[in-house]
Amino acid sequence: MIYVWAFIIGGLICVIGQLMFDVAKLTPAHTMTILVVAGAIIDGLGWYEPLINFAGAGVTVPITSFGNSLVHGALTEIKSSGWVAPVSGMFKTTSAGISAAIVFSFLAALVIRPKG
Repeated sequence: MIYVWAFIIGGLICVIGQLMFDVAKLTPAHTMTILVVAGAIIDGLGWYEPLINFAGAGVTVPITSFGNSLVHGALTEIKSSGWVAPVSGMFKTTSAGISAAIVFSFLAALVIRPKG
């Protein structure tokens, strides 16, 4: 049943993003920013973890998960180190994904001629 809920919840997130493009006429940058901030707010309210337990990959794969990772890392670091280093917690949690995006983008640019 978790596959069904992952499909439904993940699909709803994608539908929201598509509606932002089509109906609200937002740019991809605006849409992505709104979805990341929404994921951060939902995690800040403590609702993202129960959503992950309910829908699994349906909420961990879309871009909202990046906002969740940023806030979750910062809150974890605050709990362990105090208010001194919440930014380092964000980087600990998201550095692998950011590094992979940079490396794979560079490799793609070597293979495919970038426009611009």
